[in-house]
Amino acid sequence: MSYAYLFKYIIIGDTGVGKSCLLLQFTDKRFQPVHDLTIGVEFGARMITIDGKQIKLQIWDTAGQESFRSITRSYYRGAAGALLVYDITRRDTFNHLTTWLEDARQHSSSNMVIMLIGNKSDLEARRDVKKEEGEAFAREHGLIFMETSAKTAANVEEAFINTAKAIYEKVQEGVLDINNEANGIKLGPQHSPSNPSMAAGGATGKQDGGCC
Repeated sequence: MSYAYLFKYIIIGDTGVGKSCLLLQFTDKRFQPVHDLTIGVEFGARMITIDGKQIKLQIWDTAGQESFRSITRSYYRGAAGALLVYDITRRDTFNHLTTWLEDARQHSSSNMVIMLIGNKSDLEARRDVKKEEGEAFAREHGLIFMETSAKTAANVEEAFINTAKAIYEKVQEGVLDINNEANGIKLGPQHSPSNPSMAAGGATGKQDGGCC
């Protein structure tokens, strides 16, 4: 299926916060309660529609362990969006957000859109981080904020799509240079030099599952 834009995402945060489960829920609409530890980086892709345009999201799910941090850093470059995830039942994962954020901002484009996600909202009885704390952290650092549940799928779709909408707005405003792939955005086959705003459905392109 062809697309107008490709946006690259990276998912970051401590081990066990549900990064891989969020990706699986978004791309495959399923929850896997037992998930192998991510070694290095895993990849997923899905098409969405914003403003009548087909947009391909290319999503890199990174390992949370310190030993893989250098690999993770290399994926910040060329990412248009980042999902920074913590577990609402584990205070330590929230306390580590500042380190993750500093890392992300040091190694990425200054215009990268960052969505803060408090995951596992289905475990309300075990909550260790108040929603208001997540909101305050996001406000302080200029992030978008949502609480999600990879298990029930609550707000998972919205988290990925709202991040894409924020990136798309920056493209429309000219804040993000679409000709510089370091910004994590690529023009798809629906665009042509003679008609850069060609409507969706015009051209053929790479298949949804392909890496580009």
